[in-house]
Amino acid sequence: MYSLRAASRAVSVAASAVKLPRNALTNCGLRALSSSVAPMQPANGVATTTTATAPAANNGSQSASAKVLTLETMNPHVRTMEYAVRGAIPIRAEELKAQLAKQPGSLPFKQITACNIGNPQQLAQKPITFLRQVSALMEYADLLSPAMIETTRKLFPADAIERARRNLSFVGNAAGAYTHSLGVYEVRQNVARFIEQRDGFPASPGHICLTSGASGAVERVLDMLVSNPNVGIMIPIPQYPLYTATLARINAQAVPYYLQEEHDWQLSMADLKRALDEARASGTDVRALVVINPGNPTGGCLLESNIAEIVRFCEDNHLVLLADEVYQTNIYTETNPFVSFKKVVSQLQSPVELFSFHSISKGMIGECGRRGGYYEAVNIDEDIMAQMLKLASVSLCPNVQGQMAVDIMVNPPKPGDPSYEQYVREIDDIFQSMKRRAKKLAAAFNSLPNMTCNDAQGAMYLFPRVELPQAFIDEAKAKGQQPDSAYCMQMLEATGISVVPGSGFGQVPGTFHFRSTFLPPEELFDDFIDGFKRFHTGLIARYSPKI
Repeated sequence: MYSLRAASRAVSVAASAVKLPRNALTNCGLRALSSSVAPMQPANGVATTTTATAPAANNGSQSASAKVLTLETMNPHVRTMEYAVRGAIPIRAEELKAQLAKQPGSLPFKQITACNIGNPQQLAQKPITFLRQVSALMEYADLLSPAMIETTRKLFPADAIERARRNLSFVGNAAGAYTHSLGVYEVRQNVARFIEQRDGFPASPGHICLTSGASGAVERVLDMLVSNPNVGIMIPIPQYPLYTATLARINAQAVPYYLQEEHDWQLSMADLKRALDEARASGTDVRALVVINPGNPTGGCLLESNIAEIVRFCEDNHLVLLADEVYQTNIYTETNPFVSFKKVVSQLQSPVELFSFHSISKGMIGECGRRGGYYEAVNIDEDIMAQMLKLASVSLCPNVQGQMAVDIMVNPPKPGDPSYEQYVREIDDIFQSMKRRAKKLAAAFNSLPNMTCNDAQGAMYLFPRVELPQAFIDEAKAKGQQPDSAYCMQMLEATGISVVPGSGFGQVPGTFHFRSTFLPPEELFDDFIDGFKRFHTGLIARYSPKI
C-alpha cells in the first residue's frame, strides 16, 4: 500500500526539484500551479511561476543495480502534480482502516468516515434499482435468451428487460466490445434530447462525446487548449484539484480568481478582470475560463444574471468557457436554481466557445466507479472537432457500462413504465435526505466556536471557515505543516473522519477551511456530528489563551 511516508518523500523531492523548502508547494494555497515551478509572492498573495531546473539525466554511470525510474528521473510535471482529495490525509485514513481491521478497538473510533470525496455509495447510498437491473441484464445477456426469459420475467420488470435488449442492440449484442470512440451514437442522441428538454435549445449528437467520467472529458479539453507552457487557464479559488493537477501535468499556467465567500461564493466580475489583466500583463497567454457550477468545494450556485455576465466576459476577452456542471441536479435552494451555460449562451446568441461537462458520478445516480460522463461542444471549430475525435480515438472508447448508465441518467423511465414510480421514489428519497443532511451539517458547523459556514445551495459539500488559534498555527508552522492540514490530520486521528484541508483547493491567504461531504448515512449522522464537535471544541479550548 502507498504509505504516508512515501507521499511525504514525493513532496520532498518535488520541493527539492524546484529548489523550495519542503512545505512551500502548499504555502500559497494553490497546489501545483504549473509543472516544475517555484512560487513567488506578488502583492495579491497568489503564486506566479518560474521554470525550475530538471534533475540530471542518467548518463550511464550509475551502477547496474540502480533503478532507472526514480523520483529524480521521472517526468517532473507528474512529480510536481498534487491531488489533495486523495492526498496525505486519505492515505493515512487507509492505514488506520487497515489497523482497525487487524486490531479492532485499538483506536478511539470504530470506523473511518470518508468525507474527503464525493463517493456516495462508499457511504451506503443505495444504487438506483432500474440502472442496476439493466446493467445486470446486459452483463449476463443469457438471461434474455429464449431458454431463460420466462424466469427472467419473474425477476425483472418488463421495461428493464426491454431497455437491456435495446441497449445491447446498440453494441451488436456485445457489451464487452469496443464502441465508437465518441460513444454509442444512440446514447449521444439521448444526451442531445436531454439537453434540448433541459434548456429549450437544439443540441447535436455530433457535438457530444461520451467519456469515462467528467474528469477524463476535462483533461481532454485542457490537452487541446494548451500548446505551450505559457498558456494560462483561469480557475476559481477555491477549486476542484483536478484542474491544478492537470495543468501541472501538461505544463501550463493556472490563473486564479477568487470566489466571494461573503456573498455565498458568487463570482466577482471585478476579480475576474483583475486576474485576467494581471496575467496578460505578465505575458501569460490566457485562453480559457473554468467555472464550476454548482461549486466544488463551496456548494454555491451561480445566479443566471451572473452566468450571463461571465458569458459576455468570455466573449469580450476572447476566452473559451469550460463549464463543469456535474452537480446540476444537486440543488437545495429555490433562490438559485441551476441554469446551464449552454442555455445562457443560446439565449444571448453568443459566439463564445463552450465546453460543458456532466457525469453519472454525482446527482442522485452516484455511480462513481462506473466512470460515465460526457461533454458538449458549442461554437467549436469543426477542424477542432475532428482533432477531438482523433484524441478520443487514442483511448479507443469510453467503457460501455458507463455509457449505458449515462443513457439511463438522461433517459430514465417515463410515466406509465413499470419502473417509473420506483425510480422517481428512489431519486426523491436520496435528494430529500441529502437536503436534510446539508442543512443539518451546516447548522452544526455554525453552532461551534471559531467556525462559520455558508449553507450548501448545491453539490455535495460544505466548505466551513475555521478561525484557528494563533498557538495552533504557530505550532503547525514550526513543524513545517500547513495549519489547516494539521487540523484535518488531527481530526482524522481523533475521530476517524477524513476531510480535505482548504489549502488543497486554494483559499484567500490567511484563511483556513476544510471540505466535508454530507454523505454519511442519515441514521449515523448524529454520531458523525457529535464526534466532530468534540474534536473541534477540544482543540479550540486547548490552544486558546487561558483567561
